[in-house]
Amino acid sequence: MRKLTYFVACSIDGFIADPEGDASVMFSYVDEEFLGFLTAEYPETIATHGRRQLDIDDLPNRRFDTIVQGRGSYDVALREGITSPYAHLRQYVASRTLESPDPNVEIIADDLAGRVRALKAEDSAFDIYLCGGAELAGELVEEIDELVIKTYPMVQGAGMPMFASGFSVTRFTLGPVRVFGNGAVVRTYGRER
Repeated sequence: MRKLTYFVACSIDGFIADPEGDASVMFSYVDEEFLGFLTAEYPETIATHGRRQLDIDDLPNRRFDTIVQGRGSYDVALREGITSPYAHLRQYVASRTLESPDPNVEIIADDLAGRVRALKAEDSAFDIYLCGGAELAGELVEEIDELVIKTYPMVQGAGMPMFASGFSVTRFTLGPVRVFGNGAVVRTYGRER
């Protein structure tokens, strides 16, 4: 069975974006060392236009072949005129109102958890990248098998949490931890079953 991995960036106090949903301040922590880690370990989590700018578009996928993201995360790309932000992956967007503007992006309008369970049951050597945001992660918390949390050395004070409220306590076990010279920390957690 494939894993659903919530690969997310956050502040020390657990926010993934400011109150308006802007996460651009997080990008200031992506220095040469951190970018080297991303391109070596998680190249498919870099959006297609970023991969092209970095001249790494030909890097093979290492962990994921599918992405599931929320409408808010997808809207960030749409505002830039990008309709297929992860063209190197199978793309799914959870939205009850959006119609897909791109044939390579499938909209999941209902039974999100059921659709994710079907994706997890597929025969594949690759896992599924849950890109966010908070509402989507909260809705899918029972399906999340792994957390990869990129924590940046900043306190945001308010904003969008990693998970929207409305679910019960879910336990995960700490796995590998990596610390970077810029103060960023990447922690991996596996779901306790």
